[in-house]
Amino acid sequence: MDELAKQQRFLLEIEQGIREANREVIHERIPPITAENLLPFAVSVARLRARYLEAAFKFAEKAGGDPINDDEVADMRLQRQTYEEARNAFEALRHAIERGYVKIGDS
Repeated sequence: MDELAKQQRFLLEIEQGIREANREVIHERIPPITAENLLPFAVSVARLRARYLEAAFKFAEKAGGDPINDDEVADMRLQRQTYEEARNAFEALRHAIERGYVKIGDS
């Protein structure tokens, strides 16, 4: 039991150190989060999602089930990659908020 308590104490200390490191580093790079600066980010992600889905829907628009051409595939890939990067960034920010890594400002 003593070893288990030692491990748990160690993990708690590490977690506290990680939290402090994240707070310090992130606070230097981004402003406090408010509804005014978070909601436009969410809207941008939604727009990128819509552009990706629009590009994907070109499959359905082809008459007779013809495949889309290489340029359309390249456009869809670009739209997907752009959307996924923005979505991942937004999720990283949500995680940082949940963990207390970022400052929350007044709206």
